[in-house]
Amino acid sequence: MSAIQADVIIVGGGIMGAASAFFLRKRGVSVILLERGLVGQQASGVNFGNTRRMGRPVEQLPLSNRARETWLNFKELFGSDVELLLNGHLRTGFTPAHEERMVKYTEDAGSFGLDMQMLSAKALHERFPYLGPEVTAGCYAPHDGHANPRLAAPAIGRAAVREGAQLFENTDIVSVEKEGGDFRVTAADGRTFRAPVALITAGAWGNRISESFGEPVPMIAKAPQMCVTEPVPYAIGPTIGAQADVFEQVVFFRQVARGNIIIGGGGHEPVDMENRRAYVNPNRTLYKLTNAPRVVPAFKHLNIIRVWSGIEGYMEDSRPVMGPSARVPGLYYAFGFSGEGFQLGPGVGDVMAELIHTGSTSTPIECYHIGRFAKLATQAA
Repeated sequence: MSAIQADVIIVGGGIMGAASAFFLRKRGVSVILLERGLVGQQASGVNFGNTRRMGRPVEQLPLSNRARETWLNFKELFGSDVELLLNGHLRTGFTPAHEERMVKYTEDAGSFGLDMQMLSAKALHERFPYLGPEVTAGCYAPHDGHANPRLAAPAIGRAAVREGAQLFENTDIVSVEKEGGDFRVTAADGRTFRAPVALITAGAWGNRISESFGEPVPMIAKAPQMCVTEPVPYAIGPTIGAQADVFEQVVFFRQVARGNIIIGGGGHEPVDMENRRAYVNPNRTLYKLTNAPRVVPAFKHLNIIRVWSGIEGYMEDSRPVMGPSARVPGLYYAFGFSGEGFQLGPGVGDVMAELIHTGSTSTPIECYHIGRFAKLATQAA
């Protein structure tokens, strides 16, 4: 059986892999996109769905802003409605220390076009009267929003195929190897794929592939804990995240146009990587049900109708691995986005396509290079 060939092989069909395939095809590069299950089935499809920029590390905002341009043109680019609502993002606080952190972030990120507004307790409760009395301060970013993660990656994958990408779903990969000038990717069913360039966008499994090329990274898999309420009249508007001093007290939520309220937070759970299973711990749901009414007291009257989880890869330093390999020519990585990859996804694909096609990118990503871990290992030794 002869190998299936292209200019670039992408391993991992989440939002980043699909977007990379799309933007590479826009540049005239032939692409094979390989996905073990279905496009968007893993972390890209089970996350909270935030398209916020507020709260990201300042060095990440250029990438986040680039992604925002794609989100704003999502329907025109990819031909699908993904329920994008640009109703802003509101971060709330309960203590003077929370307010101080928000003020500092507003100052640090002031030049990146987020147009954040600090709101006093009085202004906050006048503008958002459903907030509880414990909320004492807030920061509002009017241009942020949210979208449906179950729709986004599949939409980008379909658009990539329309542009000419070769998509292979339900294709379990058993090896990725460099053979001569090409990468050879072998599937469990015996099919092989070859290309001079390989891009690894395999999410929580990305470190297994990087390690096989002598580039291990400190990443662990975690299971986010999500739930959704019954539909109620639409009233909230912005996505809301509450600051907390204990991880289990973190809570964030958004209301979709149909009226359901999606609630995240309450910590993470371990993952069964071998069986590819993530589980919901009922205690995590109870944490959310305890903490969400502190922000919006009316939440105590709502019923939860569904809970779910997924598998996400978290880096030790919370920064992703993004860019070229430090050891292997033609090998590129984009994984380990530590629960913050949904908004970034389309921008990551655009940047990786530019980097692979031209050898450089106009968006700074040097701080995400995988070589930083080799330096740390040398220093530790």
